[in-house]
Amino acid sequence: MNEKLQIDLPSIVEGKYDRLRLLTVCDAKERLALFRRLAERGGILLLTDSDGAGGVIRRYIGSAIPPDRIYHLRIPRIAGKERRKASRSAEGLLGVEGMTPELLRSLLLPFAGGQRPVRAGIGKADLFACGLSGGTDSSSRRDRLAEAFGLPTGMTANALLSALNIITDKETFFRTAETLFAEDSPS
Repeated sequence: MNEKLQIDLPSIVEGKYDRLRLLTVCDAKERLALFRRLAERGGILLLTDSDGAGGVIRRYIGSAIPPDRIYHLRIPRIAGKERRKASRSAEGLLGVEGMTPELLRSLLLPFAGGQRPVRAGIGKADLFACGLSGGTDSSSRRDRLAEAFGLPTGMTANALLSALNIITDKETFFRTAETLFAEDSPS
C-alpha cells in the first residue's frame, strides 16, 4: 500500500462517501470556514463528480473565488454504479466515490508535500486558435481533446482551459491538438 499523500490545501468534494474515498489516499485537513478565506491562503482543490450536479457546485464556488485560487481536479466520465448504491446515478456515471485510489492519487500527487503545479499559461486565444471555442464544432473538438488528456467530455471551454493549465504544458497542448485535428484541415 502506498503511503498517504500529505495535502495542505483544503479539498472540496460533494458528499461524505466522496470524502471517505479521498481520505484513502491523502490526509486532508478538515476545516469549517468560508471557502474564500481558505482560498486566500493558497487556493483550494475542487474535486466533484463529472455530472451536472458537480458542474453546478463548480460554478457556484467559481463565482465566489478567483479562478487562480481554485485547482479544478477532474475525474473521467466513466459509466457505472458505485458499489454501495442500488442503482446508477441519474447520468449513469461513476463519481469520485467510484474512482480507484490510484486515479485519485495521480490527481492529488502534484499537490503533495506543499507543492503546487505551475499553470501552463494556456489562454482562451489558444483554445480559439485550435478551434476549441467559438466554432460550430468546438464542443466536439473539446470532447476529443479532453479524451486525449484523460479528462471528462462535455466540458465548457473555460472548464477545459482550467484543467489543461494544471495537467499539461502549452507545448504538449498544441502538439496534441495539432495531431488530433490534422485530419480536419482542408487539403
